[in-house]
Formats: sequence, C-alpha cells, structure tokens
Amino acid sequence: MGLRALESRVLVLAPWVFGLSVLGHLAMVAFQTKMTMVDLMVYRNASPELFTGGLYEWRLKEFSDQFALPFTYPPFSAIVFVPLSWVPWGVARWSWQLLSLACLWYLTKKSLSLAGRDDPRRALLWTGLFIWVEPVRTTLNYGQINLVLAALLVGTLVSATAWKQGAGVGIAAGLKLTPAISGLYFLVTRQYKAAVWSVVAFAGTVGLAWVVSPRLSAEYWFHLLGDATRVGPVGSAINQSLRGALSRTLGHDIQTGPVFLAAVAAAAVLTGFALHAAVKARDVLAMIVTVQLLGLLVSPISWSHHWVWAVPALMWSTYRARHVLATVTAFAWVAAIGSYLISFLLNAQPSIWVIPRPWYYSALGWVYPAVGVLTLVTIAVVLRRRSPEPVVEHRVDLLGQ
Repeated sequence: MGLRALESRVLVLAPWVFGLSVLGHLAMVAFQTKMTMVDLMVYRNASPELFTGGLYEWRLKEFSDQFALPFTYPPFSAIVFVPLSWVPWGVARWSWQLLSLACLWYLTKKSLSLAGRDDPRRALLWTGLFIWVEPVRTTLNYGQINLVLAALLVGTLVSATAWKQGAGVGIAAGLKLTPAISGLYFLVTRQYKAAVWSVVAFAGTVGLAWVVSPRLSAEYWFHLLGDATRVGPVGSAINQSLRGALSRTLGHDIQTGPVFLAAVAAAAVLTGFALHAAVKARDVLAMIVTVQLLGLLVSPISWSHHWVWAVPALMWSTYRARHVLATVTAFAWVAAIGSYLISFLLNAQPSIWVIPRPWYYSALGWVYPAVGVLTLVTIAVVLRRRSPEPVVEHRVDLLGQ
C-alpha cells in the first residue's frame, strides 16, 4: 500500500491526530521532558552580549558537558533575539514553541499547496505526524530556529512580489548564513529583481549590525566566518552534511580538502540535472527542495535538526511525483526521519569529538545525505521528460511565461 492510499484511510482522523499531537507536545513542554531548549537559551542569553562586546566569547555551559555552546550566528541575529531577553524564560520558551508549531503547520500547508494537494485536513494530518519525526522533534527540543526560517523562505520564495521574495531570503541569510543558498532559486528561474532585492536585504542586515557593533561585525565576518570547528564537532553523528559523513567514513575530519571538494562538485552536478528538469517542468516545489538539499549537503555543518526540509521533500515525493522511484524516495524519507537513527548513533558514539567508529555506524551515519541524494536523483529522473504543468500558488511570470 502506498503512502497516498494509507493516507486516504486516516484522513478522516486528521483533526484528532493533529490535536493529540499538539497536546502531547505541549505536555512535554510543560513538564520539560527532554525539552531543555539549549539553543533557545543561547539565543536569549547571549544576545545582550552584543552591547558588551562579549557576544562571541560568551558560552552556555549548562546542559552541555562536552561542548559549551557559543553564539555562532551573524551579529544581526543577536539584534533580532534581544527581545527574548526582556521576558521571563517561561514566556520565551512557550512563545517560541507556539511559533515553531505554527511555522511547521505553515510549512506543511504550503508544501502541500505547491504539490497540488491544498486540503486543510491533509495539512492537519501531516503536521500532527511531523511533530514526531526526528528533525522536527530535535528542532523543538533544542528551541532551534529551523522551522521559522523554513516557513519564512517557502512563504516568500513563491510570492508574486519581487521585493518580498528577496527580502525573505536576505533577512533569513542575515539571521543564519545557510539560507543564502536560496538565491540560486532566483537565478535558475530568472527572477533577477528578486535576486537583487535579496542582496540588498542581506546587506541591510549586515549594515545595521555594523552600526550597532562595528567590532563584533568585523570579528565575525573577517575572523570567525568559515571556522566550522567553532560551531561544533564536525565528525559527530549529528552532523549530516557530506563533510560529516565522509569524515566518519575515513576516520578523520576531511576539512575542505580534495575529498570534500570532489563531493561538493558531484553534488553540484547532480543538483544541476535536478534543477534543469524541475525548471523545465515548472515544478516550483521541486526547485525549492533541490536548492535547499544542495545547501544541506555542501554545508560543513548540517545538524540533523537542520533537515526540516525533509517535510517539503516528502510532500513532493508523495504527491507531486507519480513514479515508482518517487514512492521509494518517500518511504526512504519516512524511514530516515521516523526511525530516530541519528539519536541512536549519538548514543552509540563514545564522544562527540571521536571521529573513527565501526564501519556499520559510519554507513548508518550517511542516512540523511543518502536520502537527500536519492531525492535529487528522483527529481532529475521523474521530471526529465514531464511536460510543463500548472503549479498551484506560484509566480505567474515564472521564467517569463
């Protein structure tokens, strides 16, 4: 039985699935069951250090026995997060959780809409289920920003207004650099005005932060940028980038040497085939998924909770692509994000800093990159000969058509 056939049988229960999932999650928040929200603590507690000059020396030592967590985002992020420090911790954590849940629903609903399945019950069903998959679960547990950024990007990339598109990407990149890969979407769809606006918006975030703290801005952009080891343990199982997977396979950090560059080149070529097919088919969801998967694969650090882009990837492979390879890909995503394999591998490794490990753990540690690559292959193959089709809620002037 395919995912769509299974879904049709449980769609009537969608409000119950959603309601019980949300209540279960909120109960975990209330009783703090594995809900330390350490990343939210970093955002909240470190941001005032922007005004003392100690933003990048600050460390969160609570709940992090192997690695005292630093603030790793651009200075503009600290400006945005400062209001969190004005309210009690309880208010901050509850507000962030409710915002993240709303963004998960919006990301799911928008992905379904782009896949041609804009049904409120379907959005409720999938949102309820997605609350419990590993990338979303860890994003919620850590109080991470991933769902907020993904919702911002999906919502603005398909806007009919160039400045809104560009502003969304530029601001997201100003908060956390990795969303800058979204600019590739503008280039392949020839939306050059939006691309220019994204550069302007990003420059605005940099400029604002420079006015607030020139010294910290210079420190970040000229000294800290590119230092992946400062962000965390590159070889830990939680790093699901190509660099992380290859480092675990070879037993040492490959850094940005020939092996890494070859892997990036291969990912770029595969992305090129997938984007060519997606653009030809005018499949907006496939374009967005392809661009974001490239970013996750080639980034030095892609923690497992960064892979919330599995949500639109699964929606595309389940609903937009009617092909046996797409069905395989959909089940692969369900197995990858529903199995909590990364959590198992984290418990199995002796330390987050130890890279060598048994070959079978190294092989299992490829799970997200492997399914990401499979998705790119599926997009390239499935859309290669598909005639252009109308796509729900996308720019009407896409590619000048």
